[in-house]
Formats: sequence, structure tokens, C-alpha cells
Amino acid sequence: MERGKMAEAESLETAAEHERILREIESTDTACIGPTLRSVYDGEEHGRFMEKLETRIRNHDREIEKMCNFHYQGFVDSITELLKVRGEAQKLKNQVTDTNRKLQHEGKELVIAMEELKQCRLQQRNISATVDKLMLCLPVLEMYSKLRDQMKTKRHYPALKTLEHLEHTYLPQVSHYRFCKVMVDNIPKLREEIKDVSMSDLKDFLESIRKHSDKIGETAMKQAQQQRNLDNIVLQQPRIGSKRKSKKDVYTIFDTELESTSPKSEQDSGILDVEDEEDDEEVPGAQDLVDFSPVYRCLHIYSVLGARETFENYYRKQRRKQARLVLQPPSNMHETLDGYRKYFNQIVGFFVVEDHILHTTQGLVNRAYIDELWEMALSKTIAALRTHSSYCSDPNLVLDLKNLIVLFADTLQVYGFPVNQLFDMLLEIRDQYSETLLKKWAGIFRNILDSDNYSPIPVTSEEMYKKVVGQFPFQDTELEKQPFPKKFPFSEFVPKVYNQIKEFIYACLKFSEDLHLSSTEVDDMIRKSTNLLLTRTLSNSLQNVIKRKNIGLTELVQIIINTTHLEKSCKYLEEFITNITNVLPETVHTTKLYGTTTFKDARHAAEEEIYTNLNQKIDQFLQLADYDWMTGDLGNKASDYLVDLIAFLRSTFAVFTHLPGKVAQTACMSACKHLATSLMQLLLEAEVRQLTLGALQQFNLDVRECEQFARSGPVPGFQEDTLQLAFIDLRQLLDLFIQWDWSTYLADYGQPNCKYLRVNPVTALTLLEKISREMKDTSRKNNMFAQFRKNERDKQKLIDTVAKQLRGLISSHHS
Repeated sequence: MERGKMAEAESLETAAEHERILREIESTDTACIGPTLRSVYDGEEHGRFMEKLETRIRNHDREIEKMCNFHYQGFVDSITELLKVRGEAQKLKNQVTDTNRKLQHEGKELVIAMEELKQCRLQQRNISATVDKLMLCLPVLEMYSKLRDQMKTKRHYPALKTLEHLEHTYLPQVSHYRFCKVMVDNIPKLREEIKDVSMSDLKDFLESIRKHSDKIGETAMKQAQQQRNLDNIVLQQPRIGSKRKSKKDVYTIFDTELESTSPKSEQDSGILDVEDEEDDEEVPGAQDLVDFSPVYRCLHIYSVLGARETFENYYRKQRRKQARLVLQPPSNMHETLDGYRKYFNQIVGFFVVEDHILHTTQGLVNRAYIDELWEMALSKTIAALRTHSSYCSDPNLVLDLKNLIVLFADTLQVYGFPVNQLFDMLLEIRDQYSETLLKKWAGIFRNILDSDNYSPIPVTSEEMYKKVVGQFPFQDTELEKQPFPKKFPFSEFVPKVYNQIKEFIYACLKFSEDLHLSSTEVDDMIRKSTNLLLTRTLSNSLQNVIKRKNIGLTELVQIIINTTHLEKSCKYLEEFITNITNVLPETVHTTKLYGTTTFKDARHAAEEEIYTNLNQKIDQFLQLADYDWMTGDLGNKASDYLVDLIAFLRSTFAVFTHLPGKVAQTACMSACKHLATSLMQLLLEAEVRQLTLGALQQFNLDVRECEQFARSGPVPGFQEDTLQLAFIDLRQLLDLFIQWDWSTYLADYGQPNCKYLRVNPVTALTLLEKISREMKDTSRKNNMFAQFRKNERDKQKLIDTVAKQLRGLISSHHS
């Protein structure tokens, strides 16, 4: 029973499920009925479902039939009406078809015209759209074309401005076009191209001004020279305004309106052509020679591109390198002035450019950078000048170099650079200039002294006399009264040396010009240099002449006369220096000239040389002496060599008439003393072992000849027998032996008024021993005559006795 209940329950559930499926089929769209049917086939009651489905279909058919039967009459009526309408519709169709055929036939041309109108309107619309688009693109293309033209003509800064307008204003309006995208992609490349090209122009500019800096500097220095000449002209006139040009006058106003900058050719690298301007009266300004637009353009371009600092660093780095090249002097710079001039021109040109850049740009270079470069340049320039000027031995070149350095310093001072160190260095070069002058004048003095004839200057007319007096300050009333022809006491080297001293002073004065020195400093410099000329150069030249081996007594005498007159002229040299420096000699710290001392020393050296020369001549004559010390014959005249010697001395002292009295007297006394000393040495020389009284008599005749010469007064001014005193030692010695007055000598020895006061016991003993040796040899040869032997023995004993007493005197004197 339970099973029956379960079956019944399942049958109810199946029936309910089938009912649901049927409702779903009735209500669901046929496109979605698939899943519903699948659920039927998936079940086990497929047959029963089909039965219910058939039942449901029959029910619906019966309902349809009922509804059709209900509306059948209405349907039939409707069909009848439709059949009527169909006939009328056919008629209408025929009429419409006929009308359409007629309309088509009639409207065919209109359709064609309308089609053509349609095409025209379409083209018009397309053209209008195209024009609108082209109107948007045309400014872009024009700007791009303008950019290309500016790039082609190297107007880089305007090109950069155009590029900015193109990028930010025009391209955004047409950015969807393909060609615009190409332009946008090319913009960074164009910027780099402008940057590279402008940098290339800058490099060309830097290279060009490096090559042409000497031309720029030359022009600047010419300007400074013209300004200095103008200042010198109006030096005594009252001035309005500054002495120096103002910066406003110095700098040329440059057009920085780069939008209107004219295009530059490839050869235009910053230096303008000024070849034809050299003939103009006015020298063009240094900045007029340079086109700085490449620098300005590149600076603006890099500033716009945001790379100004990079540009500044590059510019300064390159200019530092160029400065080092400019400051490197050529190895042969010292050989010519042009070498120095080119060196200075390059330095001036470099700093003129930098100074202009400083004042015409904002921050590209600054004062600290300029000062750093100038300090480096100043130190290197001074070092180079010290080195190269030390090789220079030509004073004219040194003087030209000094003038060039002054112009160099004045030029740079115009541009505000400190140049005090250059003027300090010029003071060092001044010492070198003095040395070169001294060397030059040493040669001049040497030539004057070597070419002089050392004879008084003869004059045969008043014109010649005035010419000499005009060259040398000489006044002599007695000489003026003498008739022509007459002679000056000095030789030609006196006026020549005097004039050369003045020329030397002028040369020193030339160097002091434009050094901004006071009159006192100039005076001190000239006096110190002149003192060096006198005490060193002229003194050495005179000493060299005096010490020459072949110098004669006549030349020495003339040198003494000449130096005496030069010594007197020193006061005129003092006046000459005072006149050209306007510094009175009484001024405190004024250096005095040492010319008097120089000429005195030279004169004293000449005097000593005269004495030495005379003595040498006397010695030469004495070398001719040929005494026969063993002769027994008594001569009656002086020796020939001595007669010649006395004649030489007489002729020599006759030349001493123009010498100062003391000089002539000293020379004469010196000669006589040397002659007396030499004769004494000749008599006492060790080689003469023996001598006879006969030889002593001959020697006495020679001494008498000397005494006669002394008494004759060969040089005026000696008092009484002063000159004879030179032979007093010989005279007393000879008188002692010839008169054999030993008793008097021995008795009076040591007394102040004794007769033989000048006879030394040693000298007397030496001569006595020579006579004793001769007598002993004679006695041995003549031993056949007893009487003679006895006399000789007595005399020999006397000699031995005297000798013994002389030895006693000598011993007592030493004790």
C-alpha cells in the first residue's frame, strides 16, 4: 500500500512537471525553447509528456475553430471588399506606372543636372575645407621657410626666435598632420644645429682675433700715441674735462639689435678690412676694427637655450689659452725692435678685446676675471722683458724698447689696467741701459784715445779757434793775444771727450723721458750715470792708454796736460746738467760729479808712468855702459853712453814745458835719483870683484857729467843745488876714495856736520875691498921691484886698517 502511495505521489509530481513544461513552451520564445525540450528528453516520462502535448494541441485547435466560426462572415465581407479594391488598385498602378514613365522621361536631364550639381557642391565643400586647412598650415610653412632662410644666411639668433614661435604658437594648431610631426621631431636637431653653428662662428672669431690681435693692438697703441702727442701739445694749457679719454669716447657703440644683423660671409670672422684706412689722418678706433656680433649672437643663443654658463666657461677657457700663447715671447724677440713691438701689440690687442667684452656684455667676463688675466700677463711680460732685454747690448735698441714699453703702459692705462709694475721694471732697465751706454762709450773713448795724435791742436784762423773754443770751454788771455798760427795746449781728444760726455748725458736724459720722474730723480739718475762714466769707463780707458807698452813720454806728457784741462771743465759739466734738469747743485741730496777725482787719478797714473818710463829709458842707456874696471889709464871725458843719456834727458825735459811745475820737477828729480841709484848699483854690483883707482876716476867723470846736468836746471823751479842732492851719495863716496881722506871720515863719522855724512860704512867697505883685491893681485905680478912692493905693502896695510875700522863702525852700528 505504501508502494501504491509512493507511485501515486510520483505520478502527481510528473504531471505537475509536464504541466510546467507546457506552460513554459507556450510562454517562451521559440529561440529559447531548446533547454525546455531537453529537460523532457532527459526525463523518463517522454511518452506521457507527448500524450499531454497532443491533448493540449487538440484543445488549442478547438479554440481556434470556435474563434474562426465566430468571425467567418466578417472575413468573407472583407475578402469581397479586397477583391473590389484590387481592381481599383490595378488601375491606379497602371496610371502611376504611366505617370512614372512620363516623369522619368521628362526628369532624366534634370537628374543628370542634379547629379552634376551634387558633384560640384561636393567639390566646393572639399575645396573650402582644403582652403581652411591650408590657411592653418600656411603660417607654419612660412615660418619654417623663414627659419630655413635664416639658417642659410647664418642669422642664428633670429632663427632661434623663429623656432620658438613655430614650436609654441603655430605647430600646436596643426599638430595632427604628419608633416608637422616631422617638424616637431626636427626641432631639437635644429636647436643643436644652431648651437653648433653659432659655436663654430665663435671659434672662427676667436681664432681670427688671435691671429689679428697684433693689428688691433697696433691700432690701439697708435691711438694712445696720438693722444699722448695731443696731451704734450696742450700740456701748458688749461683743460676742461679729463686728460684721458672717457670710456664713452673709447668704445664704439655696437648695434646689438641682432634681429636686423646683416648676414656674414664665411670669410667674415670678426676683423673688418682697414687696409685703406691707414692713409687717413685719423687712426680708427681699436674697436672699429672688430665685429663682435659672433660673440653677442652666440651669447644670446646660449642664453636662450639655457646654456649661458657653459658658454661663459668655454669662452673664458679659450681666452685663457690664447692669453698664454700671446704671452709666450718668440725666442729671438731681443734681436730687433719689431719683435718687441709685435709682442706688445698682441698683448694690447688681447686686452682691448677683453675690456670691450667686459663693457658690452653682462657677465660674460667680469672684473675679477680680467684682473686675474692681467696679473698673469703682467708677471709673464715683466719676466720676458727682463730675460730678453738682458741680451741687448745696443743702447739705441734699449732706448727704443723703453719708449715702446712706455707707450705699451700708457695704452693699457687708458683701458684701466694698473701699470705701476711696468714703470718699476723700467727703472731696472734704466740700469741696464746705463751699462750698455757705458760699454758703447768705452768703445767711443777707446777710438778717440787711439786715434789721437797727442799733439797740441794747431789753429791757423779765427774760425778754427772759435770752433775749438765752441766745443770745449777754454779761456786763455795770453793765447788769444798770440798771432796765428798758434796752438792750444791740449790735443784733440780733450774737446772730443768733453762733447762725448755731454752726449752721454743727453742719452741718459732721453731714457728718463715719460717715466713720470721728478726733476730731482732725473738729475740724480744723470749724475750717478755720469759718475760711472767718469770713474769707471773714462778712467779705465785713460788707464789703458797710460799702461800701453808702446806709450811714449810725449804722449804721457800730453795726457797729463789734457787731463788737467778736463779736470777744469768739470764745473761746466755740472752747469750743463743743472741747465737740462733745472735742479740746482745746492739742492739737498744732489749727487756731485767725481770728474775731478777721475782726472786727478789719471794724471797721477800718467805721472807715475812717466817716472817709470824715464827710469826704463835710463836703464836702457845704462845697459850700454861698458866700464873697464881694471884700467889704469886716466880718462879725460865722460863715457859715451852717459853723454847720450844726458842728451836724451835734456830733450825729454824740454817737452815738459806745459806740464805743471811740480810734475816736471818730480819727474826730473825721480830720473836723477834713479840714475844715481843705478850708478851706485853699477859700482857696487857683486860681479865686479876688483876695480882700479883709474876706473874709479873714469866713473867720477861720469858722475861729474850728471852733476853738471843737474846744475844746468833742465826743469825750472828747483832751488839752488836741490837737484844735485840726488847725486850727493855718489859724490861723497867718490871724493872719499879719490882723495883717500879716511882719517877725516873715520874721525867725523856719526857727527851731523861731517864731510862724508852720506857715505855708508858698508858701502865704503864693499868698494874698499874691491880696490884691495886689485892691489893684492897687482903686487903679486910686480914683485920684481922692491920699492914698489914696499909702497904697495904700506898702502895695503893702510887699507886693511881702514877696513878693520869700518867693520868696527858697522858692528857698533848694528849693536
